[in-house]
Amino acid sequence: MPAVRRIELPGTGPEDVVFGADGLVYTGIDDGRILRVDLPSGVVQTVLNTGGRPLGLCAGTDGSLLICDAHRGLLRWPGTGTAVDVLVDAIEGVPLNMASNVVQDPGDGTIYFTASSRRWPLDQWMGDMLEHSGTGRLLRYSPDGTVDTLLDGLHFANGVAFAPDRASLIVAETGAYRLNRYWLRGPKAGTREVLIDNLPGFPDNIALGSDGLIWVTLASPRNPMLDLLLPQPVLLRKLLWQLPDRLMPAPVRTTWVIAVDQDGTLVHDLQRDGTAYAMVTGVAEAHGTLVLGSLDESALAMTHIPA
Repeated sequence: MPAVRRIELPGTGPEDVVFGADGLVYTGIDDGRILRVDLPSGVVQTVLNTGGRPLGLCAGTDGSLLICDAHRGLLRWPGTGTAVDVLVDAIEGVPLNMASNVVQDPGDGTIYFTASSRRWPLDQWMGDMLEHSGTGRLLRYSPDGTVDTLLDGLHFANGVAFAPDRASLIVAETGAYRLNRYWLRGPKAGTREVLIDNLPGFPDNIALGSDGLIWVTLASPRNPMLDLLLPQPVLLRKLLWQLPDRLMPAPVRTTWVIAVDQDGTLVHDLQRDGTAYAMVTGVAEAHGTLVLGSLDESALAMTHIPA
């Protein structure tokens, strides 16, 4: 990966990044604010505060913004003012926990979003990794307000993006090192298949780029201790909570994104050491420019696809 340029923010944890209809970049940070960033100048403006913890974002062509908020659920900002509409905050009477990433079909307005875990809050995400109970979901919010579960039992469901032809969705399972395809149309509609298995790191948010490629963030390389523990009984994995923090599995500092085509063929594998920027959890690509977000950093990062 070429060198990155940091764009400092007035807060921490820009977990996802998207280009808005106005050409500016939007991100959410850990104090609840949604920020608008002008890349050339580095000027940052606060747009609103969700009152929760914004994660995945989806920008509409009308200037609106869909927001997955880990505490408040699926939200929509109309593009003006500071108020948000709560679209989904509970499913069948159970509060929606850790809404993670979201996309909207521009054709019929249907919204697809992920929820990472039924059991663990965002600030204890490692608990879901250790327990490996598989309570993540892919959900559909129809224009009439109906919410349906399309996939259940996912190991920390995370990024979601359309394939270039919009016939399927690509869904990241962070805890399984895997990308899945969920067919929306055609003879396989309603079925799931594995697009890429056994990834070398933890896939987080993903995004369809202007280049027609699916960009995937790898927040950290795989952890040997987790690889050893995941096949073991749940009780043994839970004993890990008794270890001191210094012995717990921890992310390795790196800056890493890959891009694949709609068949899962690797096109780009861009990585550099994490001295300047690390734990990349968000990516947006436009005409060769890459904008990166991070769960931990106090900045966005910019780089480009090498020639």
